[in-house]
Amino acid sequence: MEKIIFATGNAHKMVEIRMILGDLGAEILSQKEAGIVADVVEDGTTFEENAVIKATEIAKIARQMPGYENVIVLADDSGLEVDYLNKEPGIYSARYMGEDTSYEIKNNSLITRLEGVPDEKRTARFVCAIAAAFPDGSVEVVRGTMEGRIGYEIKGENGFGYDPIFYLPEYGCTSAQLSPEKKNELSHRGAGLRKMCKVIEEKKGQK
Repeated sequence: MEKIIFATGNAHKMVEIRMILGDLGAEILSQKEAGIVADVVEDGTTFEENAVIKATEIAKIARQMPGYENVIVLADDSGLEVDYLNKEPGIYSARYMGEDTSYEIKNNSLITRLEGVPDEKRTARFVCAIAAAFPDGSVEVVRGTMEGRIGYEIKGENGFGYDPIFYLPEYGCTSAQLSPEKKNELSHRGAGLRKMCKVIEEKKGQK
């Protein structure tokens, strides 16, 4: 069976990944499940560059391991872009205000920075770039987004990170107030994974 390694140790992320990539008929493993221990320095200037760095570095390690010589390695980089703040926090979303700073503090800071800013100027999006390193040495990258606005208060228990301040006008709630199923359907990662699924299927068809 074909193997796909996703460069993450996040169990919640893997549930979504397996759900969307399940139809590929491949064994889908997290980096942790594959036994790969690596701390890749993501020093790119875009989400795409960071995803490519991670995918290619993990692929180099994986292909030296027995049973993973022909593995496809996927990696993502994601974050929040707030238009009024010149697309901050962007690629620094996880490190914004310091890696050990709680998201409650980060979210409150963003709300404060947008104090007095009207709805139409509070536009924002979640971005997820997904890179795939294929056994033939080629690399493909796709991008998924979810458009919304920054809300005026923290709301919702279902999400994590910036979800409680990411307001979706057409649904009248934050992404942290959506059901997990609805969030998967709308999310930037879900959109990126569905695009990548098509890329992998096209590659298979070319063999």
